[in-house]
Amino acid sequence: MTDVVEIFTDGSCRGNPGPGGWAALLRTKGVSKLLSGAELRTTNNRMEITAAIMALETLKRPCSVRLVTDSQYLMKGITEWMDNWKKRGWMTAQKTPVKNADLWRRLSAAVERHQVEWKWVRGHNNHEENELVDEAAKKAVDEMLRSGCARAGSLTHV
Repeated sequence: MTDVVEIFTDGSCRGNPGPGGWAALLRTKGVSKLLSGAELRTTNNRMEITAAIMALETLKRPCSVRLVTDSQYLMKGITEWMDNWKKRGWMTAQKTPVKNADLWRRLSAAVERHQVEWKWVRGHNNHEENELVDEAAKKAVDEMLRSGCARAGSLTHV
């Protein structure tokens, strides 16, 4: 794993559930790519997880990744809760199904390919990259609603 990639992610939702968007900024070797997408009916938590999945799945080979998120749900889910969910067959300690298990499974598979360091930052706190992905996630929702599609996505070189 020689490539080092910085990833900044965010998810957004208008209503919860409602139309939602996600975005991820990937940066390596002086090159940046901004990914984003949206879904018509989703939740903020689903969009937060989706941003991380899409970013990690975009990487073509195993990398050393520093993934920065403002989501406590994503951060705790991947670093604290997931191992026990897996041991219990994707059930919570209260013996109820894990919410968003489909996405947590997909994220788990995406993480296995890489060496990932997870970092949490406070949202809406003048963190440049976090503000950028926040705006991109909201813009993805606007673009989806304008297009009339139930799902949308884009890739931008920045």
